[in-house]
Amino acid sequence: MQDFLLSIYPWIKSFHLILVVAWMAGMMYLPRLFVYHHQAEKGGEADRFFTQMERRLLKGIINPSMALVWILGITMLIANPAILSQGWFIVKFTFVIGVSGVHGFYAAARRKFEAGERPRTEKFWRIMNEVPFLAMIVIVIMVIVKPF
Repeated sequence: MQDFLLSIYPWIKSFHLILVVAWMAGMMYLPRLFVYHHQAEKGGEADRFFTQMERRLLKGIINPSMALVWILGITMLIANPAILSQGWFIVKFTFVIGVSGVHGFYAAARRKFEAGERPRTEKFWRIMNEVPFLAMIVIVIMVIVKPF
């Protein structure tokens, strides 16, 4: 099995990266929608519009992308378990777990918006908009530079 996975490793890695891009794009867009949703009149047309957009983004792009990123990442670890002992990977993996936690936080916030609540503030969501990007910077540096 490991030999087969190693033979298709570049394909697995390519799709993993493509799905990371999709996941991060959604993770950076959703909190921006929350900012706009905060500005919408409760129960109004814009409120319904943002609720629908947030649901579609999360369920149609962000959730499937994250699931496939994890599946392909675990597949790469099965193919090359030596990575687990490398310092850069431990840092990268820690940040991936963190982004996954932020994903869960965003999903919970989306449900609150859908229920008519306005969790947090616009300023909070503007700041949270940057969290996945900052984590991605660290992750990309760890993977490409492998500083330790």
